[in-house]
Amino acid sequence: MDYPYPIKIRAVWWENNQVCWIDTSKLPFEEKTYCTDEPERLARAIITMEIRGAPAIGVAAALGVAAYAIKIASSNREEFINRIEDAIKTLWNTRPTAHNLFWALTRMRNTLRSAAEGLSTNEIADRLRAEATRIMDEDIRANIRMGEYGAELVPDNATILTHCNAGALATAAFGTAEGIMRVAWYKGKKIKVIATETRPVLQGARLTVWELMKEGIPVTLITDNMAGYVIRKGLVDLVIVGADRITREGYVINKIGTYMIALAAKRNNVPFYVVAPTSTIDLNSSIDDVVIEERDPNEVKKVLGKPITLEEAKALNYAFDITDPDLVTAIITERGIVKPPFPENLKRIARGG
Repeated sequence: MDYPYPIKIRAVWWENNQVCWIDTSKLPFEEKTYCTDEPERLARAIITMEIRGAPAIGVAAALGVAAYAIKIASSNREEFINRIEDAIKTLWNTRPTAHNLFWALTRMRNTLRSAAEGLSTNEIADRLRAEATRIMDEDIRANIRMGEYGAELVPDNATILTHCNAGALATAAFGTAEGIMRVAWYKGKKIKVIATETRPVLQGARLTVWELMKEGIPVTLITDNMAGYVIRKGLVDLVIVGADRITREGYVINKIGTYMIALAAKRNNVPFYVVAPTSTIDLNSSIDDVVIEERDPNEVKKVLGKPITLEEAKALNYAFDITDPDLVTAIITERGIVKPPFPENLKRIARGG
Protein backbone atom coordinates (compact mmCIF):
# COMPACT_ATOMS: atom_id res chain seq x y z
CA MET A 1 0.00 0.00 0.00
CA ASP A 2 1.17 3.51 -0.78
CA TYR A 3 1.61 6.09 1.97
CA PRO A 4 2.80 9.71 1.66
CA TYR A 5 5.66 9.21 4.12
CA PRO A 6 8.18 6.40 4.56
CA ILE A 7 7.06 3.50 6.79
CA LYS A 8 10.35 2.55 8.44
CA ILE A 9 9.10 0.69 11.52
CA ARG A 10 6.11 -1.63 11.88
CA ALA A 11 4.96 -3.07 15.19
CA VAL A 12 2.38 -5.53 13.81
CA TRP A 13 1.66 -6.74 10.30
CA TRP A 14 0.04 -9.48 8.18
CA GLU A 15 2.27 -12.08 6.57
CA ASN A 16 1.51 -15.53 5.11
CA ASN A 17 -1.92 -15.60 6.75
CA GLN A 18 -0.47 -14.93 10.19
CA VAL A 19 -0.21 -11.95 12.52
CA CYS A 20 3.41 -10.92 13.01
CA TRP A 21 5.00 -8.50 15.45
CA ILE A 22 8.29 -7.16 16.69
CA ASP A 23 8.85 -8.11 20.31
CA THR A 24 9.05 -4.70 21.99
CA SER A 25 10.06 -6.29 25.30
CA LYS A 26 13.46 -7.13 23.80
CA LEU A 27 14.18 -3.74 22.21
CA PRO A 28 16.53 -1.93 21.81
CA PHE A 29 19.08 -4.67 22.34
CA GLU A 30 17.49 -7.36 20.17
CA GLU A 31 15.15 -7.02 17.19
CA LYS A 32 13.15 -10.24 17.44
CA THR A 33 9.96 -10.94 15.47
CA TYR A 34 7.29 -13.61 15.86
CA CYS A 35 4.29 -14.77 13.84
CA THR A 36 1.30 -16.86 14.89
CA ASP A 37 -2.19 -17.99 13.98
CA GLU A 38 -2.95 -19.14 17.54
CA PRO A 39 -5.09 -16.83 19.74
CA GLU A 40 -3.48 -18.11 22.95
CA ARG A 41 0.03 -17.22 21.73
CA LEU A 42 -1.12 -13.78 20.65
CA ALA A 43 -2.90 -13.23 23.97
CA ARG A 44 0.31 -14.05 25.80
CA ALA A 45 2.19 -11.57 23.63
CA ILE A 46 -0.29 -8.82 24.56
CA ILE A 47 -0.31 -9.63 28.27
CA THR A 48 3.48 -9.77 28.53
CA MET A 49 3.82 -6.60 26.44
CA GLU A 50 5.65 -8.10 23.52
CA ILE A 51 2.92 -6.10 21.79
CA ARG A 52 1.94 -2.89 23.58
CA GLY A 53 0.33 0.45 22.83
CA ALA A 54 -3.42 0.78 22.44
CA PRO A 55 -3.62 0.96 18.62
CA ALA A 56 -1.09 -1.86 18.16
CA ILE A 57 -3.02 -4.11 20.53
CA GLY A 58 -6.24 -3.50 18.63
CA VAL A 59 -4.67 -4.13 15.23
CA ALA A 60 -2.89 -7.26 16.45
CA ALA A 61 -6.08 -8.69 17.95
CA ALA A 62 -8.01 -8.13 14.72
CA LEU A 63 -5.27 -9.76 12.64
CA GLY A 64 -5.08 -12.61 15.13
CA VAL A 65 -8.80 -13.39 14.76
CA ALA A 66 -8.43 -13.40 10.97
CA ALA A 67 -5.36 -15.63 11.06
CA TYR A 68 -7.13 -18.14 13.29
CA ALA A 69 -10.22 -18.10 11.05
CA ILE A 70 -8.12 -19.00 8.02
CA LYS A 71 -6.39 -21.75 10.00
CA ILE A 72 -9.64 -23.46 11.06
CA ALA A 73 -11.69 -22.74 7.93
CA SER A 74 -11.98 -26.48 7.20
CA SER A 75 -14.03 -26.97 10.40
CA ASN A 76 -17.77 -27.53 10.19
CA ARG A 77 -19.78 -24.33 10.25
CA GLU A 78 -21.03 -24.41 13.85
CA GLU A 79 -17.66 -25.39 15.26
CA PHE A 80 -15.94 -22.71 13.16
CA ILE A 81 -18.16 -19.91 14.45
CA ASN A 82 -17.93 -21.07 18.07
CA ARG A 83 -14.15 -21.29 17.93
CA ILE A 84 -13.85 -17.79 16.46
CA GLU A 85 -16.13 -16.45 19.20
CA ASP A 86 -13.89 -18.17 21.77
CA ALA A 87 -10.80 -16.60 20.18
CA ILE A 88 -12.38 -13.16 20.44
CA LYS A 89 -13.14 -13.76 24.13
CA THR A 90 -9.56 -14.89 24.77
CA LEU A 91 -8.14 -11.72 23.24
CA TRP A 92 -10.82 -9.54 24.86
CA ASN A 93 -9.61 -10.59 28.31
CA THR A 94 -5.93 -9.73 27.82
CA ARG A 95 -5.74 -6.11 29.04
CA PRO A 96 -8.59 -4.06 30.54
CA THR A 97 -7.78 -0.40 29.87
CA ALA A 98 -6.92 0.23 26.19
CA HIS A 99 -10.16 0.98 24.33
CA ASN A 100 -8.79 0.15 20.87
CA LEU A 101 -8.67 -3.56 21.77
CA PHE A 102 -12.42 -3.73 22.38
CA TRP A 103 -13.19 -1.46 19.42
CA ALA A 104 -11.25 -3.69 17.01
CA LEU A 105 -12.61 -6.96 18.39
CA THR A 106 -16.16 -5.59 18.24
CA ARG A 107 -15.63 -4.89 14.55
CA MET A 108 -14.36 -8.44 14.03
CA ARG A 109 -17.29 -9.93 15.95
CA ASN A 110 -19.77 -7.85 13.94
CA THR A 111 -18.10 -9.01 10.72
CA LEU A 112 -18.31 -12.64 11.84
CA ARG A 113 -21.98 -12.40 12.73
CA SER A 114 -23.01 -10.50 9.62
CA ALA A 115 -21.15 -12.97 7.39
CA ALA A 116 -22.30 -16.10 9.24
CA GLU A 117 -25.57 -16.35 7.34
CA GLY A 118 -25.28 -17.80 3.87
CA LEU A 119 -21.50 -17.86 3.47
CA SER A 120 -19.11 -20.77 3.63
CA THR A 121 -16.45 -20.94 6.35
CA ASN A 122 -13.80 -20.03 3.77
CA GLU A 123 -15.82 -17.02 2.68
CA ILE A 124 -16.32 -15.92 6.29
CA ALA A 125 -12.59 -16.28 6.92
CA ASP A 126 -11.89 -14.14 3.87
CA ARG A 127 -14.30 -11.47 5.15
CA LEU A 128 -12.51 -11.48 8.51
CA ARG A 129 -9.11 -11.18 6.81
CA ALA A 130 -10.35 -8.24 4.76
CA GLU A 131 -11.75 -6.49 7.83
CA ALA A 132 -8.57 -7.04 9.87
CA THR A 133 -6.25 -5.75 7.18
CA ARG A 134 -8.62 -2.81 6.70
CA ILE A 135 -8.29 -2.02 10.42
CA MET A 136 -4.50 -2.15 10.06
CA ASP A 137 -4.45 0.14 7.03
CA GLU A 138 -6.91 2.55 8.65
CA ASP A 139 -4.60 2.79 11.66
CA ILE A 140 -1.56 3.71 9.57
CA ARG A 141 -3.49 6.27 7.56
CA ALA A 142 -5.03 7.72 10.71
CA ASN A 143 -1.56 8.09 12.24
CA ILE A 144 -0.34 9.96 9.18
CA ARG A 145 -3.35 12.31 9.22
CA MET A 146 -2.84 12.98 12.94
CA GLY A 147 0.79 13.70 12.16
CA GLU A 148 -0.19 16.25 9.55
CA TYR A 149 -2.73 17.98 11.81
CA GLY A 150 -0.37 18.00 14.76
CA ALA A 151 2.72 19.13 12.87
CA GLU A 152 0.96 22.46 12.25
CA LEU A 153 0.99 23.04 16.02
CA VAL A 154 4.74 22.46 16.33
CA PRO A 155 6.88 25.61 15.95
CA ASP A 156 10.17 25.40 14.13
CA ASN A 157 13.09 24.79 16.53
CA ALA A 158 10.66 23.54 19.19
CA THR A 159 11.63 21.16 21.96
CA ILE A 160 8.93 18.53 22.56
CA LEU A 161 8.57 16.53 25.77
CA THR A 162 6.97 13.11 25.37
CA HIS A 163 6.21 10.32 27.82
CA CYS A 164 6.21 6.55 27.24
CA ASN A 165 6.13 5.42 23.61
CA ALA A 166 3.37 6.59 21.29
CA GLY A 167 5.34 5.86 18.15
CA ALA A 168 5.35 3.27 15.41
CA LEU A 169 5.93 0.58 18.05
CA ALA A 170 2.62 1.45 19.72
CA THR A 171 0.60 1.31 16.49
CA ALA A 172 0.53 -0.62 13.24
CA ALA A 173 3.17 1.82 11.99
CA PHE A 174 4.17 5.52 12.04
CA GLY A 175 2.80 6.44 15.46
CA THR A 176 0.44 8.90 17.14
CA ALA A 177 2.47 11.39 19.21
CA GLU A 178 5.65 10.44 17.41
CA GLY A 179 3.79 10.57 14.11
CA ILE A 180 3.55 14.31 14.68
CA MET A 181 7.28 14.46 15.31
CA ARG A 182 7.95 12.48 12.13
CA VAL A 183 5.81 14.74 9.92
CA ALA A 184 7.28 17.90 11.46
CA TRP A 185 10.78 16.50 10.85
CA TYR A 186 9.98 15.45 7.26
CA LYS A 187 8.65 18.96 6.62
CA GLY A 188 11.99 20.41 7.63
CA LYS A 189 11.22 21.66 11.13
CA LYS A 190 14.30 21.51 13.34
CA ILE A 191 12.69 19.92 16.36
CA LYS A 192 14.29 18.28 19.37
CA VAL A 193 12.67 15.75 21.70
CA ILE A 194 13.01 15.08 25.42
CA ALA A 195 11.89 11.54 26.26
CA THR A 196 11.15 10.27 29.76
CA GLU A 197 12.53 6.85 30.67
CA THR A 198 9.00 5.67 31.61
CA ARG A 199 9.38 3.30 34.52
CA PRO A 200 8.77 0.55 35.31
CA VAL A 201 9.13 -1.04 31.86
CA LEU A 202 11.20 1.78 30.32
CA GLN A 203 9.23 2.25 27.10
CA GLY A 204 10.69 5.73 26.69
CA ALA A 205 14.30 4.71 27.20
CA ARG A 206 14.03 1.49 25.22
CA LEU A 207 11.53 2.29 22.49
CA THR A 208 11.06 6.04 21.97
CA VAL A 209 14.78 6.77 21.97
CA TRP A 210 15.38 3.82 19.61
CA GLU A 211 12.70 5.04 17.18
CA LEU A 212 13.78 8.67 17.13
CA MET A 213 17.45 7.82 16.74
CA LYS A 214 16.55 5.64 13.74
CA GLU A 215 14.82 8.70 12.23
CA GLY A 216 17.76 10.99 13.04
CA ILE A 217 15.55 13.20 15.23
CA PRO A 218 17.60 14.65 18.12
CA VAL A 219 16.42 13.10 21.39
CA THR A 220 17.54 13.47 24.99
CA LEU A 221 16.60 10.91 27.64
CA ILE A 222 15.63 12.02 31.15
CA THR A 223 14.41 10.27 34.28
CA ASP A 224 10.68 10.41 34.92
CA ASN A 225 11.16 12.58 37.99
CA MET A 226 13.04 15.18 35.95
CA ALA A 227 10.06 16.12 33.78
CA GLY A 228 8.67 18.78 36.09
CA TYR A 229 12.03 20.47 36.46
CA VAL A 230 12.84 20.65 32.74
CA ILE A 231 9.38 22.14 32.14
CA ARG A 232 9.87 24.67 34.96
CA LYS A 233 13.34 25.51 33.64
CA GLY A 234 11.86 26.52 30.28
CA LEU A 235 13.45 23.72 28.29
CA VAL A 236 10.12 22.48 26.89
CA ASP A 237 7.95 24.27 24.31
CA LEU A 238 5.13 21.73 24.19
CA VAL A 239 4.19 18.29 25.51
CA ILE A 240 2.85 15.61 23.15
CA VAL A 241 1.61 12.26 24.47
CA GLY A 242 -0.61 9.44 23.30
CA ALA A 243 -3.61 7.86 25.03
CA ASP A 244 -4.99 4.42 25.77
CA ARG A 245 -8.53 5.64 26.32
CA ILE A 246 -10.32 8.99 26.24
CA THR A 247 -13.68 9.11 27.97
CA ARG A 248 -16.71 11.01 26.75
CA GLU A 249 -15.99 13.76 29.31
CA GLY A 250 -12.44 14.24 28.01
CA TYR A 251 -10.48 12.42 30.69
CA VAL A 252 -7.28 10.98 29.23
CA ILE A 253 -6.07 7.58 30.41
CA ASN A 254 -2.42 7.15 29.49
CA LYS A 255 0.81 5.67 30.83
CA ILE A 256 1.38 6.20 34.54
CA GLY A 257 3.17 9.51 35.06
CA THR A 258 1.23 11.44 32.40
CA TYR A 259 -0.90 13.24 35.00
CA MET A 260 2.12 14.69 36.80
CA ILE A 261 3.54 15.99 33.53
CA ALA A 262 0.19 17.57 32.64
CA LEU A 263 0.09 19.33 36.01
CA ALA A 264 3.59 20.72 35.50
CA ALA A 265 2.75 21.84 31.97
CA LYS A 266 -0.41 23.63 33.12
CA ARG A 267 1.44 25.42 35.94
CA ASN A 268 4.09 26.65 33.52
CA ASN A 269 1.78 27.54 30.60
CA VAL A 270 3.21 24.85 28.32
CA PRO A 271 0.72 23.40 25.79
CA PHE A 272 -0.23 19.79 26.56
CA TYR A 273 -1.42 17.87 23.51
CA VAL A 274 -2.92 14.36 23.41
CA VAL A 275 -2.76 12.42 20.15
CA ALA A 276 -5.11 9.48 19.55
CA PRO A 277 -7.29 8.04 16.80
CA THR A 278 -11.06 8.21 17.23
CA SER A 279 -10.97 4.47 18.02
CA THR A 280 -9.44 5.48 21.37
CA ILE A 281 -12.43 7.68 22.25
CA ASP A 282 -14.91 5.78 24.41
CA LEU A 283 -18.27 7.53 24.20
CA ASN A 284 -20.01 4.75 26.14
CA SER A 285 -18.04 5.09 29.38
CA SER A 286 -17.54 7.78 31.97
CA ILE A 287 -14.36 8.03 33.98
CA ASP A 288 -15.99 6.05 36.80
CA ASP A 289 -16.38 3.04 34.47
CA VAL A 290 -12.72 2.78 33.48
CA VAL A 291 -10.65 -0.05 34.93
CA ILE A 292 -7.04 0.97 35.52
CA GLU A 293 -4.83 -2.04 34.99
CA GLU A 294 -2.65 -3.20 37.88
CA ARG A 295 0.31 -5.23 36.72
CA ASP A 296 2.74 -7.55 38.48
CA PRO A 297 4.52 -5.67 41.33
CA ASN A 298 7.73 -7.40 40.29
CA GLU A 299 7.92 -5.04 37.32
CA VAL A 300 8.46 -2.20 39.81
CA LYS A 301 10.90 -4.17 41.95
CA LYS A 302 13.15 -4.92 39.01
CA VAL A 303 14.83 -3.06 36.17
CA LEU A 304 15.35 -5.15 33.04
CA GLY A 305 14.91 -8.24 35.17
CA LYS A 306 17.41 -7.26 37.86
CA PRO A 307 16.17 -6.68 41.44
CA ILE A 308 16.47 -3.14 42.79
CA THR A 309 14.93 -3.71 46.23
CA LEU A 310 14.34 -6.44 48.79
CA GLU A 311 12.43 -9.43 47.50
CA GLU A 312 9.84 -9.18 50.30
CA ALA A 313 9.19 -5.45 49.72
CA LYS A 314 5.64 -4.47 48.74
CA ALA A 315 5.08 -2.56 45.51
CA LEU A 316 2.19 -1.00 43.58
CA ASN A 317 2.11 -1.16 39.80
CA TYR A 318 -0.70 0.86 38.25
CA ALA A 319 -0.04 0.85 34.51
CA PHE A 320 -2.02 4.01 33.71
CA ASP A 321 -3.23 7.22 35.30
CA ILE A 322 -5.94 9.78 34.57
CA THR A 323 -5.39 13.31 33.28
CA ASP A 324 -8.27 15.72 33.83
CA PRO A 325 -9.80 17.52 30.83
CA ASP A 326 -8.87 21.00 32.10
CA LEU A 327 -5.18 20.07 31.84
CA VAL A 328 -5.45 19.20 28.14
CA THR A 329 -4.88 21.93 25.56
CA ALA A 330 -6.25 19.88 22.65
CA ILE A 331 -6.77 16.32 21.46
CA ILE A 332 -5.45 15.58 17.98
CA THR A 333 -7.33 12.91 16.01
CA GLU A 334 -7.33 11.74 12.39
CA ARG A 335 -10.50 13.79 11.87
CA GLY A 336 -9.11 17.03 13.22
CA ILE A 337 -8.10 18.85 16.37
CA VAL A 338 -10.55 18.74 19.28
CA LYS A 339 -10.55 21.65 21.70
CA PRO A 340 -12.65 22.29 24.81
CA PRO A 341 -15.45 21.85 25.63
CA PHE A 342 -14.51 18.20 25.20
CA PRO A 343 -17.83 16.47 26.01
CA GLU A 344 -19.66 17.93 23.03
CA ASN A 345 -16.67 18.19 20.67
CA LEU A 346 -15.44 14.63 21.27
CA LYS A 347 -18.92 13.30 20.58
CA ARG A 348 -19.11 15.28 17.34
CA ILE A 349 -15.73 14.17 16.00
CA ALA A 350 -16.01 10.55 17.13
CA ARG A 351 -19.30 10.26 15.26
CA GLY A 352 -17.80 11.83 12.16
CA GLY A 353 -19.50 15.20 12.52
